[in-house]
Amino acid sequence: MKITAYLKDTLSMYSQWFAVPYELLVDANPHLSSEQLKQGETVNIPGYQTFKQTLQTPDTLENIAKSFSMPFEVFKRANPQLSEDGIIACQQLNIPKRMDQPIVNGKRNYDFATMKEELDKLYQYYPFIKIRTIGKSVLGLPLYEIKIGKGAKQVHMNGSFHANEWITTAIIMMFVNDYLLALTNGHMLNGYDVLSFYDRITLSIVPMVNPDGVNLVLNGPPEEEPYRGEVIRINNGSLDFSNWKANIRGIDLNNQFPAKWEVEKERKLPKAPAPRDFPGFAPLTEPETIAMAHLTEESCFSKILAFHTQGKEIYWGYEGLEPAESEQTVNEFSRVSGYKAVRYIDSHAGYRDWFIYTQKRQGYTVELGEGVNPLPIEQLDDIYKDSLGLFLAALYMD
Repeated sequence: MKITAYLKDTLSMYSQWFAVPYELLVDANPHLSSEQLKQGETVNIPGYQTFKQTLQTPDTLENIAKSFSMPFEVFKRANPQLSEDGIIACQQLNIPKRMDQPIVNGKRNYDFATMKEELDKLYQYYPFIKIRTIGKSVLGLPLYEIKIGKGAKQVHMNGSFHANEWITTAIIMMFVNDYLLALTNGHMLNGYDVLSFYDRITLSIVPMVNPDGVNLVLNGPPEEEPYRGEVIRINNGSLDFSNWKANIRGIDLNNQFPAKWEVEKERKLPKAPAPRDFPGFAPLTEPETIAMAHLTEESCFSKILAFHTQGKEIYWGYEGLEPAESEQTVNEFSRVSGYKAVRYIDSHAGYRDWFIYTQKRQGYTVELGEGVNPLPIEQLDDIYKDSLGLFLAALYMD
């Protein structure tokens, strides 16, 4: 919500009037030069929206504010066009309303357009978050990174490396929404004060690494050639892409990283682009994996979590290079989620493998849910319930 500042207004006053943490107000308004506001300045109030209502019965602004159980000063600044002394009738009012319900609706086919629409809404109502494009997919779709918080400790999460595991994006976006609701409303989230995380931790999230692949699984082949003809050919002429994991070029993005990539190249059965498992002709050839590698190399992530489906397992070791603290962290992940912690699996060239291999820091692959990919959307609530504690543990565990 945007309001207009009056003379002698301050951000501290707004924090008190709107019951919004001061640091969120500051971060939602990077254009403001000081705590002391100038008359007429536009100020973003995170966690609020306005709806329009036309007043039918003449009344004063003060009485109108009371009728909405709202402080007069709040109501006045949301309606700078109205006289605060005179009688108001038949005028359209801006009615401020605190956001207390989620925006994100994960119970649908969560393709790129759906994610983009909800991401735009989250930024509109929670402008203290930062969203940037870290790269583009083969078909030119932006790969978005969301950043929340301003702490020195950096934690990264991502989803939908694999196309038919798109439910991971919906789960991640649900967590982001609940996190933002708890921040702005001063609520505990699953028993934790998330405002303390905001001050200590910068959370980096890439909710959809493989947007072309997700769209292929959910919406069918693109119109663009040669990609349309190629994916149909790779898929043996079938228009059912529900088993497709790769990107639009038939490269498995989670087999693209230079952590013993040569081993995967030799032993993987596909030796050419395929719906799944083909690691490419060289590591880091795809724009999606290049973008993720650049993001990781330019950042200083203390831990990363790559969300996949399925199996209710957490993979946490690689070649004995994982740090000692990984075991304590994964045991906490297992405790709060009920998922099984698995130290080593016979796999290389994944994003987590590469992170541990090059950074010697904590890396986790979380296999959400149980069943056959793509997991049915009916599992969404249960998966989210199981994983919420894990999302938070990633923040409070060192």
